Amino acid sequence: MTRKALPPLTALRSFEAAARNSSFKFAAEELCVSHSAISHQIKILENFLCLELFTRKARCVELTKPGKSYYPVVRDALDSIAEGTAALLSPQAPGVLTLQLYSTFAIRWLIPRLFSFHSQFPEIEVRLSTSQKDVNFEYDDVDLCVLIGAPTSANLHYDFLFKSELLPVASPEFIESVGAINTPADLAKHPILQVYPSARDWSIWLQHAGAEQVNPESGLQFDSYDHALLTAAQGLGVALGTQPYIDRDLQSGALVELFPDLRMKTPGEWYLACRQGKAQDKKVLAFRQWLLEEIKNDPALQHLK
Repeated sequence: MTRKALPPLTALRSFEAAARNSSFKFAAEELCVSHSAISHQIKILENFLCLELFTRKARCVELTKPGKSYYPVVRDALDSIAEGTAALLSPQAPGVLTLQLYSTFAIRWLIPRLFSFHSQFPEIEVRLSTSQKDVNFEYDDVDLCVLIGAPTSANLHYDFLFKSELLPVASPEFIESVGAINTPADLAKHPILQVYPSARDWSIWLQHAGAEQVNPESGLQFDSYDHALLTAAQGLGVALGTQPYIDRDLQSGALVELFPDLRMKTPGEWYLACRQGKAQDKKVLAFRQWLLEEIKNDPALQHLK
């Protein structure tokens, strides 16, 4: 079979870097060439395709509709070439698996179990990155991510992990110092520990409990549930816990569930996501299968599926 004519590789590399950075300037810095060289290579590619790939603006560039369609094709092709080259040159080198996830999931659930993955797959090096923002797989250099929500993109592969529950908690010392907290309305008298990237969670739970008059912004604010729960354990207020991440705190007595009859499921569900074209990649598939098995064997998650 005769291969059809391909665009110049240099032009494709310039296009991919410019698209990923939304800038000819940053693409030039990354590839160690001049701004005009990037612009020239993009023009060569556009002439080859007879299409305009970018809309030029004063401070940045934006992909046109054809550019948005072409970018993931070029990106995945260059990724494949890079990975194949690395495997050829260093066949015994460990594969690096980049994983982005929320810090609470990392600290309170995944990291204590990672030794199991490493013992089964010592050749795969897991590189963790925590963020409260979900991955943009169009631009971010990430193999897998854990996210809350629902499948939204046909270009991504999703593995359902579990649902989670919301429940207010406080330390025994806090309860002893302020007295009994008998109803959700009583929370109006006490500091609320808020997780601002998930600010809707408190409002949703208060509505579920019929206590909308309680102001969820009345206390300290944190960027993760882990920080809020640690602060609650220090006796500084009432935190909204997410199950399965507080089992150990409840079992040890560091935290007490205030209203056991008012637990509620979170609106979103937890998923592991990756690009469709990466789902069967050896290292990605190994982690996917391992994670799903760990979840299957976790007693705390049996009622959250």
